[in-house]
Amino acid sequence: MTAPTITLVRGDITEQDADAVVNAANSSLLGGGGVDGAIHRRGGPEILADCRRLRASHYGKGLPTGRAVATTAGRLPARNVIHTVGPVHSASEDRSGLLASCYRESLRVADELGAATVAFPAVSTGVYGWPMADAARIAVAAVRGTETSVREVRFVLFDEAAYIAFQAALAEYA
Repeated sequence: MTAPTITLVRGDITEQDADAVVNAANSSLLGGGGVDGAIHRRGGPEILADCRRLRASHYGKGLPTGRAVATTAGRLPARNVIHTVGPVHSASEDRSGLLASCYRESLRVADELGAATVAFPAVSTGVYGWPMADAARIAVAAVRGTETSVREVRFVLFDEAAYIAFQAALAEYA
């Protein structure tokens, strides 16, 4: 196992042809807004059906923050979706360990799937309010510090500000 190559892409995660795309899910696993809503809409009802099966079996109370689980990718170009629940940012409580866990756990699930390429969004930076520069630093450090068989981690960033933040985090880590 070696560190995966990290690439940055400005674009839409639902368009990524990868072994797995990571969904910044909410704990219900039943869809929502932002990345979660986009993945469910574009991926179609097969993803929701898989999520409902997970809720009925192992995750009756929902997926805990910092954990990850895989489903089909439905109609997405990717082969699998790895759902992870990021923490809501807090100015009074350090939740960075939970955010890093999202990336580590997603890579663990990717290894179980035999995935060589994994596309991540900037977890927790939307409605969960995590500051982009800090989220980028945590994401890059978590991926760099995780032993995995994944060969390429692709951070798919929706806008230029996110792309610049991840570029800076990569340069800082190098």
